[in-house]
Amino acid sequence: MKKTLLICFVCLTFAVSCKTDKTSEEKMNITPPDANKIAKNLEVHGDTRVDNYYWLNDRENEDVIDYLNKENAYYDKMTQHTKAFQKTLFEEMKSRIKEDDESVPYFYNGYYYITRFEKGNDYPIYSRKKGSLEADEEILFNVNEMAKDHSYYNLRGINVSPDNKWVAFGVDTVSRRQYTLRIKNIETGEILSETIENTTGGSTWANDNKTLFYTRKDAQTLRSNEIFRHTKGTEASKDQLIYTEDDDTFITYIYKTKSDKYLIIGSNSTLTSEYQILEADNPTGKFRMFQPRERGLEYNIAHFGSDFYVLTNKDGATNFKLMKTPETKTLKENWKDIIPHRDSVLVEDIDIFKDYLVISERNNGLNKIRIMRWDETDDYYLPFDNETYTAYTIQNREFDTDTLRYGYNSLITPASVIDFNMKTREKTVKKEVEVLGGNFNKENYASKRVWATAKDGTKIPISMVYKKGIKQDGSNPFLLYAYGSYGSTIDPYFSTVRLSLLDRGFIFAIAHVRGGEYLGRKWYEDGKLLNKKNTFTDFIDASKYVIEEGYTSPDHLYASGGSAGGLLMGAIVNMAPELYNGVIASVPFVDVVTTMLDESIPLTTGEYDEWGNPNNKEYYDYIKSYSPYDNVSKQDYPNLLVTTGLHDSQVQYWEPAKWVAKLRDMKTDDNKLLLHTNMDAGHGGASGRFEALKEVAMDYAFILDLEQISE
Repeated sequence: MKKTLLICFVCLTFAVSCKTDKTSEEKMNITPPDANKIAKNLEVHGDTRVDNYYWLNDRENEDVIDYLNKENAYYDKMTQHTKAFQKTLFEEMKSRIKEDDESVPYFYNGYYYITRFEKGNDYPIYSRKKGSLEADEEILFNVNEMAKDHSYYNLRGINVSPDNKWVAFGVDTVSRRQYTLRIKNIETGEILSETIENTTGGSTWANDNKTLFYTRKDAQTLRSNEIFRHTKGTEASKDQLIYTEDDDTFITYIYKTKSDKYLIIGSNSTLTSEYQILEADNPTGKFRMFQPRERGLEYNIAHFGSDFYVLTNKDGATNFKLMKTPETKTLKENWKDIIPHRDSVLVEDIDIFKDYLVISERNNGLNKIRIMRWDETDDYYLPFDNETYTAYTIQNREFDTDTLRYGYNSLITPASVIDFNMKTREKTVKKEVEVLGGNFNKENYASKRVWATAKDGTKIPISMVYKKGIKQDGSNPFLLYAYGSYGSTIDPYFSTVRLSLLDRGFIFAIAHVRGGEYLGRKWYEDGKLLNKKNTFTDFIDASKYVIEEGYTSPDHLYASGGSAGGLLMGAIVNMAPELYNGVIASVPFVDVVTTMLDESIPLTTGEYDEWGNPNNKEYYDYIKSYSPYDNVSKQDYPNLLVTTGLHDSQVQYWEPAKWVAKLRDMKTDDNKLLLHTNMDAGHGGASGRFEALKEVAMDYAFILDLEQISE
């Protein structure tokens, strides 16, 4: 039996579950919005889908905005009894955060760079100090001042010129990820008059300190498709178009090598890479091709000395290998193996130093950091001692140094920044995130990795964390999270906000389902295109496992995922609704067929290699067979909280809105179905660090309320 939606006096007194029917809502004068049905026939391949809520695809329509506002009002009424608890959760999560915090400084080109927060402020202050940490602080940006007149504000792409006098930066005040690029004189504080609209926010200086390269987006699809050259002090209208990416399944971007010798134009699709190079001392020169694109050939490049190092899947290297080629002979026939392909080891990235090569690898799902001297006198791995950790290299901007900076955390260990001397093998913990409040002790928690068996016999890893003392008697509330797309791996990570669940008896777990790269590139290949359903069945089988092993039960199991992970949530509630008491679907990608057929929607054409192109009937039929919106049926569904943002550029707001409207019409249960639309934000939610916590508090209050936990 599913837990109650609204708790009656008997339930509170005797602590039992009871079912609440619609009469409770009626007595409280709470009725859900009823979206108009306006049938639209969508015909492809001789197949007709009837979409009654297609009309919601128009954010300029007053009726659409009215409907979204009504859903928000309904959400507010249905959760009114949790508002005080939401505030308690927010204050609790906020109290663990050191408000006057700052990053570990990193040194680059003569300056130490620091990001810090001040007590009571939502946004960071970016600063630097010349030569020494004892030097005077130079404020590059106080984002709190810049954001004060905006409900949403995101500053990104801070890019200081080689002479340290100018800084380029991008600003988005709408949350559509369309950034306006500006240039600031660091010495005077003046922001130059030129404004460059509709960019990615990133940019790259040439070595002359006056030429700036940047990427512009297609205004409708938001695909990054053009590279421009801008001369500081001139109007953007005079900028020169350097490169156009005509293939609408690719995006393009530009950056500079760590050696500062080359500017690189990159073009990527899901399966294919291409790069063009130009000496950074010659910004008006012509870029030359590194290696022309070949479908299925993926590679990344890094420059060192007189060579390029190429991380690639060439020659069937599914898990990638490292190759080297002279900078004067860059075509693939000149590439030579440095680290050969290994079936069991995924090579994810490299960091190049004057005396060392550092390789980030993944073996059996676990991060490995390998350190090799160029002169071959040393080759070793950093030691890590558990199965629920995350380790990664960070901020290694210096070239001539023996110090490697990396980050480490685990499900029970707060994030640390560590400086490791690659020569002496001594490590210095520069900072461990401080959990305030006096109640956190990592010895009070336990974590482990377990393996569920999928229906095809595949072993699915699950990383879980909980407060010590739980019993495997099926009574534990349990939140299972997953993403499972694009080869994106969700590693076990520490979260201060998650403590609000753990301390109230929840088990939290990450299901490392196929579609990510947790167990290598094949793990990704087995969860995409015509194998996509493996992602959904893996999650369902992981859910069955934690129930069968007594960690929880269907009355206490909750699921959560966002974006493509929201697609996962939509699929599992259609396929196995009986397993879950509640599900949180954040900015969910649920109308897969319609979106993937609409090439005007941002990101659609670039996603064909992930989901398949439904203009091809084989992919159309397969996608339609799992698309959550198309597979809503007359059945009971779990309690559902669905969130979105009006200005979302990744998953358009109308997908979750249509999904909720259809669920309201067809579901046969009385469980909660709530839609909340942030009318000011987009895909990433609120922009301030504390405003974002309020959204987490909303999510947590939803599932805690279902567990009859109110304090």
